[in-house]
Amino acid sequence: MTTRPKQIALLGSTGSIGRSTLEVVAGSGGRLTAAALSAHSNADLLARQAAEFRPRWIVLTDQAAAESRNWSDLPKETELLVGPEGVERIAADPAIDVVVSAIVGSAGLLGTWAALKAGKRVALANKESLVIGGFLLTQLARDHGAEIIPVDSEHSAVFQALQAGRRDEVRRVILTASGGPFRNHTAGQLADVTVAQALAHPTWEMGPKITVDSATMMNKALEIVEARWLFDLNPDQIGVVIHPQSVVHSIVEYRDGSMIAQLSPPDMKVPIQYALDWPERYDGVAARLDWSEGLHLDFEPADGERFAALDLGLEVARRGGTAGAVLSGANEAAVAAFLDGRLRFDRIVPTVRAVLENHDFDPNPDLDRLFASDRWARQEVERWIGA
Repeated sequence: MTTRPKQIALLGSTGSIGRSTLEVVAGSGGRLTAAALSAHSNADLLARQAAEFRPRWIVLTDQAAAESRNWSDLPKETELLVGPEGVERIAADPAIDVVVSAIVGSAGLLGTWAALKAGKRVALANKESLVIGGFLLTQLARDHGAEIIPVDSEHSAVFQALQAGRRDEVRRVILTASGGPFRNHTAGQLADVTVAQALAHPTWEMGPKITVDSATMMNKALEIVEARWLFDLNPDQIGVVIHPQSVVHSIVEYRDGSMIAQLSPPDMKVPIQYALDWPERYDGVAARLDWSEGLHLDFEPADGERFAALDLGLEVARRGGTAGAVLSGANEAAVAAFLDGRLRFDRIVPTVRAVLENHDFDPNPDLDRLFASDRWARQEVERWIGA
């Protein structure tokens, strides 16, 4: 008797997580199938992916990009959908088993929402979904029998380490952070950081926005909020430690003093495959640690003054409500301004803090209010930059 391949809908297939996911699918020996792929505007790469993986659907959300290309080279079995509603359609389709939510930023929230509402397993790489709407999304998953399996390497590590004990035995969760390329810079040096320097991450290969977030440590602030909702933690149970080698991805400390860590090379294919196959494990396509060579692991406390974003993450995790939507939206806008040369690197986090402190906080927002808060935060960043 043959087993039906697991049908994967990959939201954000042309990004770094999307490309790594397709490597996992290609190396699965037919166990996994890319049934649907989506991208925003990279039509040519999406078409090449369609030619290789022959999915049932592809989605391009940017209508202008879709109209500018001749799609006659698509496989005959592949249907092209255009517009954001196509993402929600494939995420909710009954034929799909797992939805990989890998669209960067708040744009990924609607696809995540549609998949959870349809009772799917969501392999979540889009941390902004939970930062913006953690309470609503986790409640939606419970109501519809859906699963959220983390793809972020840190949260995948926590998810795995939590299987060593009961939740009521957990004392705290420690997220590791590389510290980015500027962990030893002075304040004066941070003021002169260029875009090229910020995009040169020492251990991970990621997209521009996530790479800048790693350099400011805003990615860890977002991950604090994400961990709070994923694992139903008190924010005071979440800590951060600097670990430059990015081999220990996170640690769970139990009340008896035992600390369970997950180690692997800094390769996103490891947590991606785990999320797709859980609770099973299969031979992986990622590189392995070579224990025949020396391995040196360093850990140091995260300096709250140097990494001011961490306090923002804890504050938002404690407040909930609209705070996450404002944090996410303001940060996206501030990072975009830095990449455009309109905001200094060392002003990203202070700008986000200023917007967060001046927003009209709502402790019990619905989804529309969260999107409105996200839009307001982006507009407010532009106003602060232009002032």
